[in-house]
Amino acid sequence: MEPLNLAVLLVMGTAAGAINAAVGSGSLLTLPVLLALGIPPGVAVRTNTVGILFSTIGSTLGYRREIAREQQHLGPLVLVTMGCATLGSLLLLVSPPAALDVLVPALIVVALAMVVFQKPLTAAIRRRQDRRAARRAEADGAGTTRERSPYRSPALIGAMGAASVYGGYFTAAQGILYLGVLGALTGRTMGSVNSVKNLLSLVVNLAAALVYVLAYVVIGAEIVWIATAAIAIGALLGGYFGAHLAKRMPEWLLRGVIVAVALFALVRQFV
Repeated sequence: MEPLNLAVLLVMGTAAGAINAAVGSGSLLTLPVLLALGIPPGVAVRTNTVGILFSTIGSTLGYRREIAREQQHLGPLVLVTMGCATLGSLLLLVSPPAALDVLVPALIVVALAMVVFQKPLTAAIRRRQDRRAARRAEADGAGTTRERSPYRSPALIGAMGAASVYGGYFTAAQGILYLGVLGALTGRTMGSVNSVKNLLSLVVNLAAALVYVLAYVVIGAEIVWIATAAIAIGALLGGYFGAHLAKRMPEWLLRGVIVAVALFALVRQFV
């Protein structure tokens, strides 16, 4: 691979790492470059997934304090996410590339709708949870019940499991989908769930990368390692510094960036 191409991948990897830390969908910068270099789609996805993994390592390090405050509640969510991401990455190895053309736009639209309509969705979910809590309290004969962490909600865990199948299958735009699910089903702001989004993105990308590396060793599934290395170096730097930038962004700006990136992702699918 030419030095100029590697330099472009390094720059795009850095930008993708920063975008992944703040929003997600950084792969929409690196994947088109890999495809433009003539790398087949399946190979490009595997190459990109292993490289972009390092952006989630960097962003998780940047959010390590925020993650530590929630870690006691995240065990079931992490386990389900890891298992579903592994399933998604296995599906990529056996499914036709044309399937991506249908799934990606549909899931981006779902994620965008969840971000845009988060407040009414959250209010409806909160009312339902309050009614159920009141019924439980009445049945138990107690006036109060101990509130469970929203990260242990079966609805959230199930939705994130489904989203993680997609994340393991195709890394691009997964961050937007995760933010939409986490924001809507926890009732928290985009900024406050971003740390958990980055942790789960790390889990998903790590699971997928392990499957792809194992497939490379066992069945010879191709990965362009020099391109992976260029993306990885940039993504690690971009992810770490992008996390610090994201924590300083006001909620309205973060939401606006999410919508802009999601719309860009949709346009990219049809151009």
